[in-house]
This record gives sequence, structure tokens and C-alpha cells, in this order.
Amino acid sequence: MNKMENQKNDSINRASSVDTTPKVTGIGGIFFFSDNPKETKDWYSTNLGIETNEYGSSFESRNIIKPDEINTLQWSPFKKGDGYFSPSKKDFMINYRVQNIEGLVKKLSDNGVTILDSIETYDYGKFVHIMDTEGNKIELWEPTY
Repeated sequence: MNKMENQKNDSINRASSVDTTPKVTGIGGIFFFSDNPKETKDWYSTNLGIETNEYGSSFESRNIIKPDEINTLQWSPFKKGDGYFSPSKKDFMINYRVQNIEGLVKKLSDNGVTILDSIETYDYGKFVHIMDTEGNKIELWEPTY
């Protein structure tokens, strides 16, 4: 085999070994209630140096397995009582980054997990919300890279 054939075979092998298992691949966001989100963001900015905007702050990191992929974690305080956390009664919500969101929703549904809404697609990815057994609302996000 010549060098070009080896490179072609390597590319095919890598493409065929892409993991599409429906699962969580990381944390995509940490959301929590605050009495005053603006003051909270200002405090974190002043005291901890976190650069904030109207949504909170985004932290970027490289995927260790796919170094060309940049992952984002969104940190956001929400006004206490914000309906986005409903029906959970908790003061926080975690966003999990996932792969194969459609397959994961099917698996969760088959396992009797409460699916709160349908998968919604935006420019930056697909989202769906579920409830865990402790009454925590969980946001699942499959990013668009």
C-alpha cells in the first residue's frame, strides 16, 4: 500500500470509530437562583475576576479527546423564582452537554424518565429538559460545532 492509501484508510477508520452512543459528555452550564442577578454578577466580577455579560459568563476549554473542539460552560444567575427552572422547586439547574440527543431522549423515555418538552433546535445546538428522581430539572444540550 502506498502512503495515500494508508492516509485514506486511517481517515476511514477514524470516521467509522466515532462514538455516537447517546450519553452525557460534559457540563454545559450551571444556573442558579439569585435575589439580584446583576449584583451577583457584579460581585463575582469585582471579587473573582469573572467577566460577565447579560447572560452571566462563558468559560471555554478544549476537549482533551478532540483538541480542535472548544467546549463552553455557561455560568448564569437567574432571578429567584424564574419560571425557567419549573417544575423543579430547586434553586439550581445543571446543563449537561450530550451527544446523540435524539437517541438519548429515546433511551430516557424507554427508561420512564420524565421528558418535559420536545427537542428544540437553535443555531448553537439542540436542547431538551428532563426531571431526575430528586425533582431536579436538567437541561440537555447537544452543541453545534
